[in-house]
Amino acid sequence: MSTEPVPAALIFDDPLDQPSSDDTDTAWGDRPTPAGSAADLARFLDEKPPHHV
Repeated sequence: MSTEPVPAALIFDDPLDQPSSDDTDTAWGDRPTPAGSAADLARFLDEKPPHHV
């Protein structure tokens, strides 16, 4: 009987078939957006530059 470890199996799947965490908006720091014009206005007011007051 041998005590050598069994080598790991090779996996030949395409890694680009599955989305990574960077493929979503939340991975880039965006928060989930609620639907509606009030939410759009709130986001606009939150994200506008200070010189656009």
